Amino acid sequence: MFHQRTFVSVAAGLVLLATVVGTPAQDRRHQPSPANTLVTANPSGWLQTTTPGGSIDTANPFFQSFGPNGRTCDSCHRQAQGWSITPDELRQRFARTNGNDPIFRLVDGAVSPRADVSSLYARRIAYSMLLNRGLIRVGMPMPANAEFRLTRVDDPYGYASASDLSLFRRPLPSTNLIWLTAVMWDGRETVAPFKPPMDAGINHEDIIESLASQARDAILGHEEAAVAPDASVIDRIVDFELHLFTAQLIDQDAGKLNAEDGMGGASILAQQRFWVGINDTLGGDPTGDAFDEKAMRLFDEWNVPGAQFSHDRGERARAAVARGEQLFNTLPIAISGVAGLNDVTGLPVIQGSCSSCHNAPNIGNHSAALPVNIGIADASRRTPDMPLYTLTNNATGRSVQTTDPGLALRTGKWADIGKFKGPILRGLAARAPYFHNGSAATLMDVVDFYDTRFNVHMSGQQKSDLVAFLSAL
Repeated sequence: MFHQRTFVSVAAGLVLLATVVGTPAQDRRHQPSPANTLVTANPSGWLQTTTPGGSIDTANPFFQSFGPNGRTCDSCHRQAQGWSITPDELRQRFARTNGNDPIFRLVDGAVSPRADVSSLYARRIAYSMLLNRGLIRVGMPMPANAEFRLTRVDDPYGYASASDLSLFRRPLPSTNLIWLTAVMWDGRETVAPFKPPMDAGINHEDIIESLASQARDAILGHEEAAVAPDASVIDRIVDFELHLFTAQLIDQDAGKLNAEDGMGGASILAQQRFWVGINDTLGGDPTGDAFDEKAMRLFDEWNVPGAQFSHDRGERARAAVARGEQLFNTLPIAISGVAGLNDVTGLPVIQGSCSSCHNAPNIGNHSAALPVNIGIADASRRTPDMPLYTLTNNATGRSVQTTDPGLALRTGKWADIGKFKGPILRGLAARAPYFHNGSAATLMDVVDFYDTRFNVHMSGQQKSDLVAFLSAL
C-alpha cells in the first residue's frame, strides 16, 4: 500500500550546538550550525532544503536577471521564506532600499501599473499589497467567448477593467515541484492535464514543459525581458527547481522532526513515493487502491499515550503534533457548497476530513488536478484593499461578485468562478500568509477559516493541535 513507510532513516543531518546565540524565541538546544546554508530560521523553528549537490547553486540562472528591472526568480522565491515571499521579509527589503529593491516594480509589484512611486511615501502606498500581504498583481483580461461578462468593477486603485483585471495572488513555492498536478493557482501554466500514469521522476515530460513555460513567461513578464533566454537557460532553471525539496526540520518546541521515529525534514520528504492520482479521493488512483483518509503518517510514532502529561516540554509538543496529524486525517468535516467537489460527485454533503482534498500521502496537495471553490474569493470575505468584480451569466442573467474569478478566467466557464488549486503543504511555517490572496495571516487563521466555513465546531485544543501539526510540515 502507498502508506507503508519505506523510507531510509537519515542519520546524517545537522550538527546541533549546545549553545548558540540566536533568537530567544527558539530553543537553543535545537539550533543548527550557522555553517549549514541549507537550513534557515522561521517563526516555528528551522526549515530544511535539500539539493543533489548539498548546497544552493547560486550560479544557476534562477538567480540571474534577464530583464531591465533587475529581478530574478529569487526576487519572489526566497529560500528562507519557503521559496516564496513573506511581508516581514519584504518590509525589510523595502526599508534597506527605500522601496527600490527589484521586487518593487510597477509591472506587477504595485497596486496599479499607474501608481505614483515618485517618493518614499508614495512607494509605501503603491507597494502596499506586497508589504501587507505578500501579493503580486496578476493582470488578466476577460476571456473571449466566456459564459459570463464583467458588469461592474470596484477597484480601490482605479485601474482594473475587462481588458486587465487586477488579481492579487501569493507567489507559490518554487520547491517540491515534482509532485505538482497543476502549475499556478489557476493552472494556467499547465500545458497539458497531468494524468496517470505519471510517476514523480518518471514520464513527467508534461511538468517539465509546464515549468519551462512558467519560467519563460516569468522572465518576459515579471522581469520585463525583451526576449526570452534560450532553451538551455530555461532547462537549467527547471532542473534546479525540480531538485529542490523543502520541509520543516526542527520545531522550536518539539525539537528535531526526524527524531524519535518522526519523519519530518526534507531529506525524508525527497524519498516520498508519488504518482498522479495516488490516493485519489474520487477513486481515480490508477492502481485501483481505494482512498485512505490517513494520508499523513509522518508522526505516527509520536502518538504515545499519556505523553501530553509529560514533564518534558518536547515530549508534550511532539504529542500535540501527533494529535494534530490524527485530526488532519480523521476529524469529521461535512463538506458542502464546494464547487469542483460536491457538484462533481452529485453529493450535497460529503463526509470527509482535511485529507479529502489534501490527499497526496505525506505531501498534502491534490494528487490529481482538483480546482475547487471553498469561498476564499467570495464578496462576503472581501477586504477594502481588494478589487471586487461583478460577473453576470450570459444565459441566465444571474450575477456573482468575487475578488478573483480564478480558473474561470482561463476557461470562460461560469462553473469555474472562484476555483483554485490547493498548494503543497510542506514548509508551511516559513511562508505566511496563506490562501491564494494571503487572507489568512497565520496557520491559526487557516484553521479558523475551515472551522467556520464548514461548521466543524473545533475545540481550542483541537485547533492548537492542528496548528502544531501544520507548523511541523
